[in-house]
Amino acid sequence: MANPKMIFVNLPVGNLARATAFYEAIGATRNPQFSDDTASCMVIAETIFVMLLTHDKFRQFTPKKIADAK
Repeated sequence: MANPKMIFVNLPVGNLARATAFYEAIGATRNPQFSDDTASCMVIAETIFVMLLTHDKFRQFTPKKIADAK
């Protein structure tokens, strides 16, 4: 049997606590092993994760400007 593929979606968020609370409200669980004061790893399904990242943390992964989602 092949290993299942894992999906990680990285999202920059303006308010980490509020974004974490939103994902918890819709049924995701926070994985503390991969979370800290700059990121929350939200488990959507066994192989699907949403990484909520503060803007400063997200900027460590790309030099591109973060779009204004408003």
